[in-house]
Amino acid sequence: MNIRAKIFGGENASPDPLVRAKQPRGATSDNLHSITVPREEARRGNSRLADRHRLNEELVRITYAGASHEAQLVNLSGGGAMVAATIPAKLWDRVDLHLGEHGTVECAVRWIRDGRIGLEFAHETRLDCSADDQAVLLREAISRSFPDIQQFDGPEPDTAKRSTEELRAANRHPLIWSGVLHHDYQSSAVRVRNISATGAMIETSSPVRVGAEPLLELGDAISLSATVEWVVGDQVGVRFHSLFDMSQLGRARPEVTPTHWVRPAYLDKVAADSAWDPRWQRLSVGELKNELEGFLKR
Repeated sequence: MNIRAKIFGGENASPDPLVRAKQPRGATSDNLHSITVPREEARRGNSRLADRHRLNEELVRITYAGASHEAQLVNLSGGGAMVAATIPAKLWDRVDLHLGEHGTVECAVRWIRDGRIGLEFAHETRLDCSADDQAVLLREAISRSFPDIQQFDGPEPDTAKRSTEELRAANRHPLIWSGVLHHDYQSSAVRVRNISATGAMIETSSPVRVGAEPLLELGDAISLSATVEWVVGDQVGVRFHSLFDMSQLGRARPEVTPTHWVRPAYLDKVAADSAWDPRWQRLSVGELKNELEGFLKR
C-alpha cells in the first residue's frame, strides 16, 4: 500500500480508504426530519381547549330573517360552528342552524370573513313546543329546582298587550337540561341542545354511531328510548320511539346558564364578550319566574 499516495493523493491512491469519512449527526440544514425526538410517555388527554371537527362537503340549512339558505359546514365545536355561505347577515344577528331532523340550534353571528361566518350556539336548551306549554313547563321546573329563588323586584309585565309569539321571541329562558345517554355498553354525559315531543338534539364528547338505539335519561324520572338518526361532530340527532310529554321535562332539574360563558378555542380571536347576555334580553331565573306569573294569569 502506497502511504504517500494515501496522504497526498494521486494516480496510485486506493479507492478504499483505511479511515472512512464520518457520518454527520443531528439535523441537516435542508431536512428537519433527519433527527428524531423521542416521546417518553403517551399523550394523556386533549390539550386543546375545545376540539372542532373539520368536515368535507357537509351541507346544512340556515334560516335567517324568514328565508332559508344552503351553507357548507366547515367545522363544528361544542360551542359554535363555521359555515361557508352567502347570507346578508350582520354581526350579532340571530340565525337558526339546521343540522338534521330535530337538529335546529339557535346561533349568533360572531364574525364574518372571506365568505365564511362564525356562529356561536345559544346557551339554553331550546324547547320546541307552544308558548303556553313552554310557560307551564318552565314554571314547574323553576318551582321544583329553584324553590328559594327571589322574584324580580320590578313592575309586573303587561303580558296581556303582547302576542304569544312576541312573548316567546323576547324572553329567553336561562335553563340548560343535561342527561345521560346509555349506548353500546357505555354511558355518556350529554347536554340537551333542543327537545320536542318527537326527538332531540344532544351534545356529547363520546362517539355515537348512527342507527344505535340508546336510552336517554333526563333525571331520575325520565327515560326515553330513541334511535340515532344522524351525527355531525359532537352533535347527535335522536328520534324518540314514542311521543314525549314535554310537561314531564319540568321534573328534571336544569342548570342555569353561566354569566360568563367560556367559548371554545375556535372563537378565541373574536370579541371577548358574549352575544347572548346584553343584546338578546335573556332573563334571569327570578325575572323569568315573575314573567311567567303574569303570562299565566291571562
